[in-house]
Amino acid sequence: MRLALFEPDIPQNAGTLMRLGACLDVAVDVIEPCGFVFDERRMRRAGMDYLDQVDLTRHASWAAYQARFSKQAGRLILLTTHAATSYTDFKFQPDDTVLLGRESAGVPDAVHEAADARVTVPMAADARSLNVAVAAAMVLGEGLRQTNGFPVILKDIE
Repeated sequence: MRLALFEPDIPQNAGTLMRLGACLDVAVDVIEPCGFVFDERRMRRAGMDYLDQVDLTRHASWAAYQARFSKQAGRLILLTTHAATSYTDFKFQPDDTVLLGRESAGVPDAVHEAADARVTVPMAADARSLNVAVAAAMVLGEGLRQTNGFPVILKDIE
């Protein structure tokens, strides 16, 4: 499973999502341009020392990402508020990539249409959206649960 960030706006969220990827052993793709200067100092603040552990691939554009993604197996699953399917009702596969849109604007129509499936997090009627990192953790957790994709616990638990 992979996590893809489409033109992220907020460095703290990007750092948090990279930390999530490192902790869950999930590769992270960043599709640029970002809404901030992508540098180690800005990422370290939220990602802490986990950034050295993340399997990170940066793509110069959506077209560059698509060129690489089309050569990979797996489906592109868009997390969006504009979906009818709850992530808990969706059947994830181990080679799925969960795609997250920009915090400010989601994804453009062309990206929306390129997705193989679209899922949403059910929310209260008067709620607009969750923080992108929170929503991603929920959806990625469910995907990993369904596919037995969580990392193996290596510590002895007493």
